[in-house]
Order: sequence, then C-alpha cells, then structure tokens
Amino acid sequence: MKRRDIIKGALAGAGAVTTGAATAQAGEPQAAAPAASPAKAAWKPQLFDTHQNETVTTLADLIIPRTDTPGARDAKVNEYIDLILHDGPVERRNRFISGLNWLDGHAIRQHAAPFQRLSSAQQTSILKTLDEARDEELRPGAEFFRQIKQLTVQGYYTSKAGIDELNKGGRVPGSYGCDHKGNH
Repeated sequence: MKRRDIIKGALAGAGAVTTGAATAQAGEPQAAAPAASPAKAAWKPQLFDTHQNETVTTLADLIIPRTDTPGARDAKVNEYIDLILHDGPVERRNRFISGLNWLDGHAIRQHAAPFQRLSSAQQTSILKTLDEARDEELRPGAEFFRQIKQLTVQGYYTSKAGIDELNKGGRVPGSYGCDHKGNH
C-alpha cells in the first residue's frame, strides 16, 4: 500500500474538526475566568500491560520515527492504538494482542530476548523480514505488522502532530471545490 493511500484512508475516517472563538457582544459583561482545573492524571493504558505498551510505543516509533518532524512517540500513537483496540471489536483486539505475543516469541527464538529488549538494528531487521515475508511460518507476524502499521499511520495522521505536519508550509487547501471558471 502506498503512503498516500494510507494517509487518505486515515484522514477519511478522521473527519474535520473546526473550532471557533466566542466573541463578546458590545455592552455585555465579560464572563468570569474559569477556575483552574486540577492537574491532569498521567495516562494509563486501558488494554495494554506495561510491557505491551512499551512494545507498541517502540514499534510505532520505528514506523514513524522523529526526524525534523515529530514521530509516533511524540504523537502518542500508543495511546490511540490502546483506545481504538480497547473500544473496538473483540476479534480485532485479540488478533492484535496475539500478534504482539507472536512478535515477542519470534524475537526470543531469533535473539534470546523479547522485541522490546533488542537493539534497534535487530528490531529493524525483524520488521524488514516481516514486511517482505512470503514464508507461511512468518504469516502471523507479517499480518500483525500490517495491522500495526495501519493503526500507527491512522493514529499519527489524526493527531495534532500529524495534522500539523500535513498542513505545514501552507499546504491547507483554500477550497475543496473547483476553482476554474467554465462549464460545470
């Protein structure tokens, strides 16, 4: 699948969000400033255990690393994936967790350690193998890798960081309609 197709799919499902600033009418008293809100509690996964969350974070960061732009870790893609799988169909959730388990088992068989504890080079090598896999033995891992790539791209390009990246440099379309004059 081409990157452009992945992005289109992610954005199609995201919808458009608009915000507007409230304006005070002349002569009306200004509203009192809202009370300070309590500190936001630290995020905790609803589905993943600590090891699974760390593995998902690492995988997403390998798929969309930080460069001169924010990466998947910056966009908190792991939180998106946790939410989507927690609230989504049980079969999809179970398939994902089975894929995480398969990946750790494969890493242990190949390198005597779970995926999260491997070097970056070893992790990348495993993912390249899964991305190009044609061997039936690697099919579960290849399917899992396709699933996490899709969720990572969706999570990234529906996050503030991803939307900002898509719109960087004035790439926001001025119109969604046809601008030329003529017969329609």
